[in-house]
Amino acid sequence: MAFKVLNPGLLTTVQDLGRPGYFHLGIPMSGAMDRYALRAANLLVGNPEGAAALEAVFMGPQLEFEVDATVAVTGADLPARVDGEPHPAWTAFPVRAGQVLSFDYLKGGARAYIAISGGIDTPPALGSRSTYIIGALGGYHGRALATGDMVPLGKPGAFRHGTEVPEALRRTVGKSAELRVLPGLYWRLITEEAGRNFFEDSWKVAPEADRMGYRFRGGRPFSFEPREQPFGAGSNPSNIVDACYPYGSIQVPGGTEPIVLHRDAVSGGGYFTLGAVISADMDLIGQMQPHTGVRFVKVDMEQALAARADEARRLGLLRDALA
Repeated sequence: MAFKVLNPGLLTTVQDLGRPGYFHLGIPMSGAMDRYALRAANLLVGNPEGAAALEAVFMGPQLEFEVDATVAVTGADLPARVDGEPHPAWTAFPVRAGQVLSFDYLKGGARAYIAISGGIDTPPALGSRSTYIIGALGGYHGRALATGDMVPLGKPGAFRHGTEVPEALRRTVGKSAELRVLPGLYWRLITEEAGRNFFEDSWKVAPEADRMGYRFRGGRPFSFEPREQPFGAGSNPSNIVDACYPYGSIQVPGGTEPIVLHRDAVSGGGYFTLGAVISADMDLIGQMQPHTGVRFVKVDMEQALAARADEARRLGLLRDALA
C-alpha cells in the first residue's frame, strides 16, 4: 500500500508529533510546525492523532494512490482536488485507487497537513517518523519528497468520509497576529528602553522563515546594558559564552532582528535570548507567511500556563467532536 509522488510541491515532508528526549544530544524534536492541524487531520481520517502525515509548505504535492483511502487536509488554506474535483478542507474525503490528489494555489496560511488513513509507514528513527532534513533523519530517507517516490502507507481502519472539524475549532491566520512572550534569564542584558521598544514596535515576518526559526524585522535595534564581555563570548553585546535554547526561544544576533527558534532549531549556542514565545502560540508561527505583521505581547508565567490550559481544552473539544 503506497502512493506515488508525481510532483512534490515546494517542500513536502513526512511529519508526526516529533521525537522528544534527544535535545540534550543536539537532536531537535522536529515534527509538525502546526501540531494542532496535524492532530486534526489525523483524527478526521481515523488515525491516532500522532500518526505520520505530510506537511506541505506554500504549494501542495501531486500524489497518485495505489489503494482506496480517506484523506483530510488541514492547516493552511490549500484547496484540494481529486482528479480535478474540489474537496473541502478540514473534512475527510475519499480517494480511490488510481486517482490523483492535487492542490490549487495557496489562499492563506503557510503549511497544510495531509493525513491519509493508515498513516505514512516509513521506518521510525529514534521513535519518530518526522523528517529532520539537516540531520538526514526520519521521514522518507531523511529528506523532502521527490518526484517518483513511492511512500508506504499503514493499514487503514474504517473509512470516515464526510467527517469535518466544526468551524469554531478551525484555526486561521490573518494579515497580522500577536505572539505572547515570557521574558527569560537574559532579559537583564538589554536596557529598559530596548525592552519597551520590543513590545511597542510593529514587526514583520522576514523571508528567512523556516523550520529552524522565524526571523522578524521592522522594529528598532536593541540597546544593551554596559558590561564587560565574559571570556570567550566575543565582542558583540548580543554574544554570551554559551546557553541552552529551549523551544520557542528568541535570540537576537547583533541586537537587530529577533529570531524565534522552532521545530528544527539547534539546542544551544552563543547568542543571548530575550525569553520565549509561549507554547500556546508556536503553532500560529508555523502558519505565518513572510511579511505577516506581528506584535509581541509580554506575559507572566501564570498567563502562559492559563494559555496552555486553554489550548488543552481546545484540543479536548476537537477530540470530542471527531470521536
